[in-house]
Amino acid sequence: MLREFYKTTIPQILSKKLGKSRNVFSLPQLKKVVVNYRITDAKDQQQQQEKAQKEIMAITGQKPVLCRAKKAVSGFKLRAGDPLAYKVTIRGQRMYDFVEKLFNIVLPRIRDFKGMSTKAFDQQFNYNLVIEDQTLFPEVNLDEVEKIRSVQVSLNISASSKKEAKMLLSALGFPFSDKNYGK
Repeated sequence: MLREFYKTTIPQILSKKLGKSRNVFSLPQLKKVVVNYRITDAKDQQQQQEKAQKEIMAITGQKPVLCRAKKAVSGFKLRAGDPLAYKVTIRGQRMYDFVEKLFNIVLPRIRDFKGMSTKAFDQQFNYNLVIEDQTLFPEVNLDEVEKIRSVQVSLNISASSKKEAKMLLSALGFPFSDKNYGK
């Protein structure tokens, strides 16, 4: 549903806001969504890793890739090869389904939610957010959750400025806060 809205309505909205001289292919667009699910505390327990893998598979609908430490860092009690996180890259129809679920179901479930900050854009104009509780996702079975983990979501956007990226996310229905800090 969001994909159809994206293909039909969003280019017209963005063309009006950015100027008629813009080519449709030069408009900002959502390229991919990367979801990270940290499991550093489960490095010794295989059962914890399997549960975390099942949770992230339920959330994203795809099988995750296990990311391991490349170097040993004694300050963090980390050895080379220890598991750090599960990572999923979502594209296409699944990406739009995930984004729609994120914007309409998960973010409004956050306690005292007043919108997302406009300061979370990076230098490439991608939007990064952290959801502190994986149980906000409707696919997670609350009876099987043993530990609350955070889910890091990165929305990769092809835009030439922060203003364009923000326009795209607003047109998609992303709930920004009313405060204009960080412009």
